[in-house]
Amino acid sequence: MYTRKVGLIVRHNFKSCLCVKHKSGLPTKQSDNYYDPDAIHENPLERCKRFIKRDISEMWKKANDPFDQYEDDKIFPKTVDILIVGGGVIGSSIAYWLQNKCRDGLTIAVVEKDLSYAKASTVLSAGGIRQQFSLKENIELSQFSAEFLRDIKNYLTIPEQQPPEINFNPSGYLFLATKNGADTMLKNHELQKYLLSKDMMKTKFPWLNVDDIELGSLGTLNSGWFDPWSLLNALRNKAKSLGTYYVEGEVKDFGFKVDSSIMVEEDPNKEYEGINSVKVKLKNGETQQMVFGVCIIAAGAESGNIARMAKVGNGEGFLSTPLPIEPRKRFVYYYHAPKGPSMSPMVIDPSGTYFRPDSFDNHYICGKSPCDTEEPETVNLDVDHDFFEKEIWATLAHRVPAFEEAKVKSSWAGFYDYNWYDQNAVVGAHPSYFNLFFAAGFSGHGIQQAPAIGRAVMEMITESGYNTIDLSRLGFGRLIAEQPLYEKNIV
Repeated sequence: MYTRKVGLIVRHNFKSCLCVKHKSGLPTKQSDNYYDPDAIHENPLERCKRFIKRDISEMWKKANDPFDQYEDDKIFPKTVDILIVGGGVIGSSIAYWLQNKCRDGLTIAVVEKDLSYAKASTVLSAGGIRQQFSLKENIELSQFSAEFLRDIKNYLTIPEQQPPEINFNPSGYLFLATKNGADTMLKNHELQKYLLSKDMMKTKFPWLNVDDIELGSLGTLNSGWFDPWSLLNALRNKAKSLGTYYVEGEVKDFGFKVDSSIMVEEDPNKEYEGINSVKVKLKNGETQQMVFGVCIIAAGAESGNIARMAKVGNGEGFLSTPLPIEPRKRFVYYYHAPKGPSMSPMVIDPSGTYFRPDSFDNHYICGKSPCDTEEPETVNLDVDHDFFEKEIWATLAHRVPAFEEAKVKSSWAGFYDYNWYDQNAVVGAHPSYFNLFFAAGFSGHGIQQAPAIGRAVMEMITESGYNTIDLSRLGFGRLIAEQPLYEKNIV
């Protein structure tokens, strides 16, 4: 069982951390008042027979219909080693890296409430990737993800199937700064090394008005955009081909139990109450229970709500600190400008407005994050068409005179998994549980960092630490210690 392999102590980077240990080092007995007896107190021989029956059923299905083997799983796994809540690009990346590392050694299930992904943040994003960040962690995450995308065929190709194609367009990112923002850009120069003077920008981008611009930061080789839907599909299909279960359902509650075999180091007399199951409401309305060894919350904008079900934010001690993630709605507008530039990087205006080409026929997409006092409601994904006219169009026309003729053709909205504490991801374990991990709160740059985040979470779980990119500063501990980690280059 995976619970035997989990580190016997939860390690964190802040002092006075609640740590837990298995007293015996053996799997713990489950309580009787919550779980499905068929899943928990099942006779070992009966459980073995059930697993064999399941495996034979899957083998028969694949042998008779090989093209159906990557369809959504119909079998509900009642007991898994690792449960991932959220099947978007972050959750699917984690599933891929874990399953690729451990192969048949782990049973992994991903619970996703909508496998059509019609309203998923992943597929509604602009699909940008850049390295122009102010934090070392964010730069390194995006650098590896860029390498992953360039070499995606070696990572995610499924035998006897066509290699994945994500349409990576390395046309670059161009951040613009006025005199007021030039100092910040200069401070980031040692990390970015992509600075352009005003004269250089006039020569390189003659269609761009830079009269009020002091500096530009241009990322080229590993910066640009790609198709988010294709990346999600490639990660999900590869994870499923390696054995990951995808379950269409919604997590409604966690199962708790007091476990006397686990000791709370800070208070040996304190009873440890842990989590080891969830209730899942399936698409057909039925509710099932799933027991897990480890749970990873990677549910994007819903991660804060999922965490509260596990008492994160409404419990005692470290559990009184919430996971500060909520949905924030963002609009994307698709427009046509017949005289606009045929080639352009993703341009980030000092106002926060961004734009980039979306085809070779003078079509573009653009958007802007509203100020905190004007955040739109998140009850639906309706688009505010006046926002383009009031907040974006004048900036576009000023920055690119050819955009004065811009005509909006269509639009859509999506949710950021917004970390209102410091706009940076929360990645790693929770100090009050030995088996709860987070990977959420990317505040708009999760799509570009997903491949690297999946690898990092895999390392944390299977190797008890980060071996490639050290993400310790992004852990939950900074929320408890009240040490925000701000990223200056948020779009």
